[in-house]
Amino acid sequence: MEARASARNIRIAPRKARIVIDLIRGKSVAEAANILRFTPKVASLVILKVMQSAAANAEHNYQLNPEKLFVKEAFVDSGSTLKRWHPRAQGRMYQILKRSCHITVVVKEK
Repeated sequence: MEARASARNIRIAPRKARIVIDLIRGKSVAEAANILRFTPKVASLVILKVMQSAAANAEHNYQLNPEKLFVKEAFVDSGSTLKRWHPRAQGRMYQILKRSCHITVVVKEK
C-alpha cells in the first residue's frame, strides 16, 4: 500500500526543486527528513512538508508503520507561468517568466 501527498502551484522554479527532490528519492522517510533539514535550498522546506504529509497520510489512512516507510516516488512537474514585463531601452519590453511547480511525493512500506 502506498500513500501520496502533493503541493500545487508552489512559486519555485521546477528546475530548482528537482535538484532537491533528487536527493531523497528511494531513501527512508527518516533519512530523507534529515537530508532535507540540512539542505540549504528554499525548496527543501516545501518538499519536507509534502513528504511529512505523505507519511501522515500513510499512517492515518492505511495504518502503515511510520518507521518502515520509504520514498517510492518523488517528482516535480511544472505549473503555471506568470508572465511579467520589464521595461528596456527605446520603449522595448523584456519578458520575465515567474515559474511555479507541482510537487508530489509517494511513500510506501518496506
